[in-house]
Amino acid sequence: MLKGRNTFEIVFLVGFVAGSVVRNAYMARCKGVKLEKQCSNVLDFILVSTAGVGMIVPLLYLFTPWLDFAKYNLPGWSGWVGIVAFAGAIFMLWRSHADLGRNWSAKLRITGQHSLVTNGVYRYIRHPMYTSHTLWAIAQGLLLSNWLAGWAFLVLSLPLYIVRIPKEERMMLEHFGEEYRQYMSRTGRLVPRVWK
Repeated sequence: MLKGRNTFEIVFLVGFVAGSVVRNAYMARCKGVKLEKQCSNVLDFILVSTAGVGMIVPLLYLFTPWLDFAKYNLPGWSGWVGIVAFAGAIFMLWRSHADLGRNWSAKLRITGQHSLVTNGVYRYIRHPMYTSHTLWAIAQGLLLSNWLAGWAFLVLSLPLYIVRIPKEERMMLEHFGEEYRQYMSRTGRLVPRVWK
C-alpha cells in the first residue's frame, strides 16, 4: 500500500506512529484520576474531533489513491525542514506529557490532586502541547506534498486553539489565582517569552 511513497512520506508515517505511542502511553497512565472540575462542553468535543480529522486525513493519502488529485510539488528542502519540525514536535509532545505527569487530561478539567506545573518545558511555555501540535501541523505540510493531507491538521486545529487556549487559561486562573497570573507574566503561550 505504501509502494511508491517517498522518504518524507515514510518519515511522516514513522513520526505519526511515534506521536501516537507517546499520547497513548500517557493516556493510560492518567486513567482513574479523580475529577474535581470539568470545563469541556460540546463545542470543545467538536473542535478536538475536527482537529483530529486533520491528523487522520494523511492516512487516507498514504494508504489510498482518494486524495491523489490534490498532489503538488514541494521544493526538496521542505522535506528536510519538515523532518526537523516533526522531530521537535515529537520531543515537545513527549516532554510536555512527562512534565505534566498525572495532571494531564485530553479534556479541560482539574483533577483532585492537580498542581501547577512550572518546570521542564513549562518553565518557558504555558502550552507546549499546543506548540507540539502546531509544529506537527507545519511538519505535516512540509512532508506531504498534497494540499489536503499536508495542510489539513493546521487548518482544522486553528479553531481549537483560538477557542480552547483562552478557556484553559481562565480555568487555570480560577483554580490557581495569583500563582497562575504570575506564571503567565513570565512565560509565553506557545513560544518562550524573549522579553519581560
